[in-house]
This record gives sequence, C-alpha cells and structure tokens, in this order.
Amino acid sequence: MIVGVPKEIKPDEYRVAMLPVGVEELTRRGHRVVVEAGAGLGSGLADEDYAAAGADLLPSAESVFAEADMIVKVKEPQPAEWELIRDGQIVFTYFHFAADRALTEAVLASGATAVAYETLSDSEGRLPLLTPMSEVAGRMSVQEGAKFLERPQMGRGILLGGVPGVAPAHITILGGGIVGANAARIAAGFQASVAILDINLDRLRYLDDVMPANVTCLYSDRHTIRKQLERADLVVGAVLIPGAKAPMLVEEDDLKIMQQGSVIIDVAIDQGGCIATSKPTSHAEPTYIVHDVVHYCVTNMPGAVGRTSTFALCNATLRWVLEIADRGIEAAARDLKPVATAINMHGRKVTNKAVAETFDLEFDSSFAV
Repeated sequence: MIVGVPKEIKPDEYRVAMLPVGVEELTRRGHRVVVEAGAGLGSGLADEDYAAAGADLLPSAESVFAEADMIVKVKEPQPAEWELIRDGQIVFTYFHFAADRALTEAVLASGATAVAYETLSDSEGRLPLLTPMSEVAGRMSVQEGAKFLERPQMGRGILLGGVPGVAPAHITILGGGIVGANAARIAAGFQASVAILDINLDRLRYLDDVMPANVTCLYSDRHTIRKQLERADLVVGAVLIPGAKAPMLVEEDDLKIMQQGSVIIDVAIDQGGCIATSKPTSHAEPTYIVHDVVHYCVTNMPGAVGRTSTFALCNATLRWVLEIADRGIEAAARDLKPVATAINMHGRKVTNKAVAETFDLEFDSSFAV
C-alpha cells in the first residue's frame, strides 16, 4: 500500500501525522510512504529524517493525495483538500463530523473511506486515539485559562493558586473523562479550588478516590451547574459523546450569573461545544467576550504544542496504520473490531450511527459491532 502524509494546513497547526519511525516500520513491511516536503517542520522533524527512514518526499499536497492509497492526517480535511480526496481512498484522521455538515457532505460525496481517530474504540470502550490529545487538551485548558484570567487578557485578574490571605480561583470542570481528569489534576497542582462534574456515579467515585483534597466531585445536573457558574472564575467544558454533537450544558442566559471577567475554555468545541455561546476560534484569535465572559474555543488546542502532541498521537496511531496497510481496510475491519468502530463512511454511505443521526442521514450498519 502507498501511505501518504501531507502537511497540515489548518491555521496554527504544527502537528504531523507520522514520525520517521512510522515510515521505517511501513517500509520494512513492504509499503511505500510519500511525505509532503516540510510536513514535519512544525514538530521539529526535518525532511532529511523522513528520507533517511525511507520516505519519498513530494513537493505538494496534490502529489501526495494523487499517489496515496491511504492518507494519514491529524486534522479534518480542510476545504482546499476536499477536492483532492479520491473515490476509494482511505483517509485516517480526526474528522469530528458531527460539528460540520459541509465537511460531512464533502467527504461522503468523495467516495472515500473515512476512518476517524476519535471513534476508534477498544474492547473496553476506551478511545485510544482520542485519549492522548484529550490529555494534552485537558492540561492545556488550565494553562490557557490561567493566562486569560489575567487582566490584560480581559480576565478577572485572578491568580489560580491565590496567595496566603487571598483565596485561590474556583475552577468548574464539566465532564469527568480524560479531558476533565487531566484538567482537574493540573488545576489542583496550581492549588486552585476545583469542582469536577459528571453524570456517571462510578466515574465520580473513582475520581473522588484519586484526586487531591482540593478537588470536589459533584453529580452534574442543571441546578448544580448553575450554582457552580455563579462561583466559577474558570469553566472548562470537557464533555464528550463519541462521534456525536456535544450536549449543551450552559445556556446563554446562564452566562449572566457568572462573574465579570470569568473565563470559559470549551474543549468540546471540536464536537460543536457544550456552551450555547461557543463558536470556533483559532490560536491567532483565541478569545471573544459574551456577557462579560471570556470565551476560548480553539478547535485544535494540541496543535500549539506540536512536538509533544505529535509524539503522543503517533505513539497511539502507528499500530492501526500498520494494521490497515497490511490487511486493507475491509479485512482490517472484519478482523479487528476497533478498526470497524473507526469507519465513519464507506462507499458513499454513513457507517457511524451518531453521525447519521446528527444530520438525519441514512445509516449503513455494514461495520456495526
């Protein structure tokens, strides 16, 4: 199989979908790897590193898409890439279809097989290809929140940990999954007062056992969320329904009870966001203000720490790239249930139920497990 790695073109995206060691592993198995020149520079990986590992360097994304049987990316195909995707081509990347109808329709029309990192599920229901970027985004959410709480950034002028004689910031985290747990650990390390909310009581019991004393675990309901919003200096949106649009937990009127200059970091924005007033932003222009509340809704948060994120992502994805390249997509889906769960589209049909329901499209159960 010919595996292609184009350069990411989403603004301020510095990750790359494959390390040189991945190129070496593929070529050792008899596959060919084509890499767009400059693809790894944002992560500190030179073209020479890829060439030494056995990759063929190509001058453009057009040439990579034209030659490859399987495209391996990080972010969802951008509009300029839609016309490059071929009928029957495999595209393995983060798609987050439920947040973008235009992307969904474009990839469906292309006839490609869309294999989504974010829905690949293992035998225990975990999401091993989403986990590393959720870890990064969760940790970054507190780092970014601390910055935008500073008064020059239009925040309240709050230091997360406070100082002797001055109370620390109060941080509310909506969702106790990978993003939420990582955010809570970092926030606790800053010595902030932290509340983490979830609807899964077993998960709350686990978090209560492992979190430091300055983290309180609360059951998430409408009343608890509103009480927390009144107190919060920083709110982290960290909810996820795999493949589906994120649930809306905070309505616009709720912002009116928040303190002026408080900050929302909506990590769920990749799946549409869990705050009614959230809209996608970029690293270049990360924030905006609604009802005196600072909103940070960057859709590719881990892209800012490209080197860390690239290594973390590729450590998780390489196994599955190798399996698909060795077996082909249909055999891989038949033999490996996690691959079947990752296939969102195949043969111009939607094969992920959550995506189909989001856009009222026909669901094809060919790869249902």
